[in-house]
Amino acid sequence: MEEKKRNSFTGSIGFVLAAAGSAVGLGNIWRFPNLAAKNGGGLFLLVYIVLALTFGFALLTTEVAIGRKTQESPLTAYKKINKGFGFIGIFAYLVPFIIYPYYCVIGGWVIKYMSTYLAFQGQVAVADGFFNGFISDQWQPILYTIIFTLLCFVIVYKGVEHGIEKYSKVLMPILAILVLFIAVYSIFLKFTDPSTGATRTGIQGLGIYFIPNFEGITFGKFLKICLDAMGQLFYSLSIAMGIMVAYGSYMKKEVNLSKSINQIEIFDTAIAIFAGMMIIPSVYVFAGPEELSNAGPGLIFVTLPRVFDSMGSFGQFFGLMFFVMVLFAALTSAVSILEAIVSSMMDKLKWSRKKATLIMALITFVVSVIVCLGYNVFYFEKSFAVVNKGQILDFLDYVSNNLLMPIVAICTCILIGWVAKPKTVIDEVTLNGEKFGRKWLYIIMIKYVAPVLLTLILLGSFGIFG
Repeated sequence: MEEKKRNSFTGSIGFVLAAAGSAVGLGNIWRFPNLAAKNGGGLFLLVYIVLALTFGFALLTTEVAIGRKTQESPLTAYKKINKGFGFIGIFAYLVPFIIYPYYCVIGGWVIKYMSTYLAFQGQVAVADGFFNGFISDQWQPILYTIIFTLLCFVIVYKGVEHGIEKYSKVLMPILAILVLFIAVYSIFLKFTDPSTGATRTGIQGLGIYFIPNFEGITFGKFLKICLDAMGQLFYSLSIAMGIMVAYGSYMKKEVNLSKSINQIEIFDTAIAIFAGMMIIPSVYVFAGPEELSNAGPGLIFVTLPRVFDSMGSFGQFFGLMFFVMVLFAALTSAVSILEAIVSSMMDKLKWSRKKATLIMALITFVVSVIVCLGYNVFYFEKSFAVVNKGQILDFLDYVSNNLLMPIVAICTCILIGWVAKPKTVIDEVTLNGEKFGRKWLYIIMIKYVAPVLLTLILLGSFGIFG
């Protein structure tokens, strides 16, 4: 049975915390610190902040405004703006549909590690082959994936106000406190290497993170830093995934949209910066600067457990706190991804929330099991031509993040910048007479700058820039 009235957030705080919860996910925890360490530390940070306030701001404002203006989910919202651009909604729906099952698999990995530290067995997590042994096991990953999926299912099943907003108001403050505590603690770490006698400190690691390193910087290298920072913004702000369109559709008309966007930018950027403060100093102190280049899951599931083990007796507690924090981050993001899918099903197929959530839970179970089995039963040695790794998870990640997301964003810029015109978004932002302080910046970004930058990102996904 179709819902008579569209769900909505109770106010600005509910929307901001839910949207920030979506933005603060696994991408911020493992991807942001890694990119910062590899791309000149403070230089990457500076580029990222500038792009967040310009490029990211334009795309985020556009998607939230489209959602609130149309009161529709991503699958149907774009068609309501212009009938000829309804195809964007299909792509925007496919992105979360592809991402969600494998995100649940990674969420299951987080629960496995959290439970390991909860059982005071943190030393087991540092054993050689522990991570690879776990993900290549046929049944364990499936069990933990199901647990994570059920947590997401319960929250989305309860709806916007009583599910997503209610849990975001609890999880996000706790997440912020945990990130801040671990970040501050990491700064004061100290370790003396017994083999060399050299002492490494958290302050030194912090210097790597915050002080720009211009050594060896060429135009090509700087372009690569900019592309990496722009790519990170997709993860950090949850843009081009349909999520912000869905959440925007739940925003009440009387809420100040521009102010809410500013708050999301501040909250997300702060968490991303603190994530780097949390990880870079601790990895530098206990594992050395070479480990900072360990990208992806390896940073969280291989390198950091070794860091916690090096901390002595306090490492057990520190590890538990860290994985609780990562679970909260993964959960708030996964819930937003699922909501983008469920809301689309409800709007397009006129299904009830109950029916849409249950059917998506079934689909997720099947696909996530296949992803889990991609590390054992369905494992293959040969890689795709455009993907360095051959696992199913890597392929799904490449298609969704490297191909579909830039395409969605480029087409959105064309729609709003040149077809429907920027006035479509500006009118929604200033609906209640609010000021749009960055209006001219928005127009320039959405019409000219963002499409060019997004095209570069898309070309970069094919390895054109090395």
